Amino acid sequence: MLSVSTSIALLVSYLYGSIPTAIWIGKAFYGIDVREYGSGNAGATNTFRILGKKAGIPVLIIDILKGFTATNLVYFVGNYIPGTVPFANLQLVLGVTAVIGHIFPIFAGFRGGKGIATLFGMILAVHPEASLISCGVFVIVLLLTQYVSLSSMFASFMFPVNIILFFNETTTKTQLLFAISVCILVMFTHQKNIERLLKGKESKANIFKKKTENV
Repeated sequence: MLSVSTSIALLVSYLYGSIPTAIWIGKAFYGIDVREYGSGNAGATNTFRILGKKAGIPVLIIDILKGFTATNLVYFVGNYIPGTVPFANLQLVLGVTAVIGHIFPIFAGFRGGKGIATLFGMILAVHPEASLISCGVFVIVLLLTQYVSLSSMFASFMFPVNIILFFNETTTKTQLLFAISVCILVMFTHQKNIERLLKGKESKANIFKKKTENV
């Protein structure tokens, strides 16, 4: 049975993950619901695509912080000791709860984004070393291709690979299984992107260009 503090932490994680950053920023400063344009997702990628980097950058940062902060709520719950299996397991549960909140936000009719930025914030809290390497992979692929979807898939693939190659001795089995699950989940949620990439129809982020698209 879950303790009161754990239950509260889970609720806070979900509510924190449910903050629809892209929707609120889009409506407040542009009068636009980003879900009505582009991919239809309320995430950083679609925000960059529709509203440009001035909106996309803060959405990206806040969505990452949602996952990072929610995962670190473990430090305020009970007597969990860092470095132990129970501590690592609760980190994962709290982080996943925030990601679920981002995908199905109670504050936005349960229509959110794909959760990639929030997921990155989570894995940054769970395993900072491996996630930073994956972040480097993401940036390199993005600079070379300008495809956020392709960059996300490469980065997610490298996450468990990094753990196996460099951090296997200091990683719990649960964390390793989670890393593998992250890779599988990202590939699954990007099926349509993969199809568009293969057909040459995937949209580029154009992060380094000024927004010229009218919406």
